[in-house]
Amino acid sequence: MAATFFHGGRVWRGAGKPDADALLVRDGRVVATGDEAARLAGAAEDVESVDLEGGFLMPSFGDGHAHPLFGGLEAEGPAVRPCASVDEIVAEVRRHAQEHPDAEWIFGASYDGSLSEGGLFDARWLDRAVADRPVVLRAWDYHTIWVNSKALALAGITAETPDPELGEIPHRADGEPLGTLREWGAIDLVMGIAPARAAEERMRALAAAGSYFLARGVTWVQDAWVEPADVDTYVEAAVRGILPLRVNLAQYADPRHFGHQLPAMVRARDRVAELGCPLLTAHTVKFFADGVIENETGALLEPYCSGLHDHGMRVWGPGGALADAVAAVDAEGFQIHIHAIGDAAVRQALDAIEHAVAVNGPRDRRPVIAHAQLVDDADLARFAELGVVACMQPLWAQLDALMNVLTVPRLGQARSDRQYRMRSIDESGAVLSFGSDWPVSSGDPRDGMAVAVSRQNADGEPADGWTPREIVPVERALHAYSTAVAHQAFADRADAPWGAIVPGASADLVHFARDPRATRGRALAATPIVATYLAGECRFRAGP
Repeated sequence: MAATFFHGGRVWRGAGKPDADALLVRDGRVVATGDEAARLAGAAEDVESVDLEGGFLMPSFGDGHAHPLFGGLEAEGPAVRPCASVDEIVAEVRRHAQEHPDAEWIFGASYDGSLSEGGLFDARWLDRAVADRPVVLRAWDYHTIWVNSKALALAGITAETPDPELGEIPHRADGEPLGTLREWGAIDLVMGIAPARAAEERMRALAAAGSYFLARGVTWVQDAWVEPADVDTYVEAAVRGILPLRVNLAQYADPRHFGHQLPAMVRARDRVAELGCPLLTAHTVKFFADGVIENETGALLEPYCSGLHDHGMRVWGPGGALADAVAAVDAEGFQIHIHAIGDAAVRQALDAIEHAVAVNGPRDRRPVIAHAQLVDDADLARFAELGVVACMQPLWAQLDALMNVLTVPRLGQARSDRQYRMRSIDESGAVLSFGSDWPVSSGDPRDGMAVAVSRQNADGEPADGWTPREIVPVERALHAYSTAVAHQAFADRADAPWGAIVPGASADLVHFARDPRATRGRALAATPIVATYLAGECRFRAGP
């Protein structure tokens, strides 16, 4: 591979470090910066020159928590995400079904759960679009599905069907199932009888996800919910040589089946390692400690405003089951990755990690707690004390429709104003990394960072930001979406470390047309990306 000499702009070497004005890359690795880069480039013969044209070059982004296959598969079904009403969703499902008359099932994602009161959607509305084939739509939280009457019938869900373990079946006033199913136990009643997505469909989804991320400067993704069929998809992509970017797999630990899952997880990790693909690892296991606030399944220390005794759902129960499972997974050398939304779930997750440390002894774990929407004051310092990476979704820290319609009424104003304490966690000494949870929300780091540095919604409100004490400085936001994610990913242990512009590091880079640090607030989201590089190879370049 020829050398590449980047010049004519700013080279960001990390938060708190002085910028360089040039970078030399050879054979996919960083060689030098600044004057040394210029000297070496001038003495070499096979150097490609890239004029940054006043732009900004930095380590490429990583996404600390996303779902690439889910996101890619959205393009295979009806385009319900942009729909602004129930009627628009129904019309789009009808259009898609008419264009795919041979599809036995209609799958789609992901609709706006705030379009119907309480996030509750009726099967009969979808029946107007398709009545003779089952329809399954995922909500944008991916903790809820909306199905038509045909799907309910095939799943055997009736007025007499009890709520399953880890799930809820809302009913109409007459006792019949409504058509909305919440959390895995209920969702699995339908998905358990649905046909698996075709292998080539999944390959297209993975390719689409890769293109999506690379166009947004992302070269590493933590797939935060991987089941056995997903491992097969990634392995096949690696074998074919078509894996588009770096991915680490987090295998899903299900409390209903965990007793026999762990040996299979170890085998899957070993299977991936034996491939020797530098883009694919399977070092992580994913746990859910709770659900989401919008379904009132996020686990809270104090009850929801809607009920004096409703504290949400603890997926592994209130006892020690989560701690025991985390310790068992940790003993096998996996990294722990725990979804924890509510403050009770965050505490339970921290307790579980603390238990694993006590049982298994010290080592470089870098456990992850994802989301951390509510963190009690008593638990804030524990992230740093336990070496926990707080992987947060900055895009969610705004007063949008989801927050105003579904979240704030359930938490109350005082508790709502304690959400997403990103700056507090960063200043506590803990590692704050960023992730998107795509396709739950935008996978573009610029969108997330624009909210992190402003705490404003798309309308620029509030003017001073929502809970402005938690606004993250722009260099810390860049750090959280790059270097901090690399720390989460153990990138320093790779044959070619990535996530930093230092000699010997893999040249995983993103080129901005202008310096994002010079923008104000939400304007950061509009900063153009010119190119994305993976190991020195340009994987995305913007058009004219």
